[in-house]
Amino acid sequence: MIRVVTFVNILIVSFFLTACSDKILTTTQQQLPAVQEKQKISIILFDLQNYTDTPRAGKRAANIVEGVLASKAYHVSYYPKSLSLPEALSIAKKQNAHYLMNGAVSEWRYKTGIDGEPAVSLRLALYEVESGKLIWSGVGANNDWGKGSIGTTAQSLIEEMFN
Repeated sequence: MIRVVTFVNILIVSFFLTACSDKILTTTQQQLPAVQEKQKISIILFDLQNYTDTPRAGKRAANIVEGVLASKAYHVSYYPKSLSLPEALSIAKKQNAHYLMNGAVSEWRYKTGIDGEPAVSLRLALYEVESGKLIWSGVGANNDWGKGSIGTTAQSLIEEMFN
């Protein structure tokens, strides 16, 4: 009897663990360019457009993207404005960057309710500066437990997008 109850409890707990955290991710088949030991790949990161009701969500998400890219040995410079692609390419060429990254934040909030779960949704795109060609693109959404934060939820999503 004790074994049955324990097994049932494990099933119930595992159901709730998987049901309370959702992550949806779509990326292009290409991956980010690989960083070689002696080669520095420079990326200029522009502010992400903010399509949320949360002030500065684009800047907050860009800050996390910058940190994750730097941890992967990319040389990242941040440009604190969200610009159209032609304007961004022009600035990136002047900065001698190899790539530029831009995107948008669609959701950056705590859900209403008892738990107040963090929810994040964003789009990122990486362009080759010289040709203006789209190299990589990803769209993702993630939410977490009520005890999680938007920052950790966003970082988890961004890291998975880049892998």
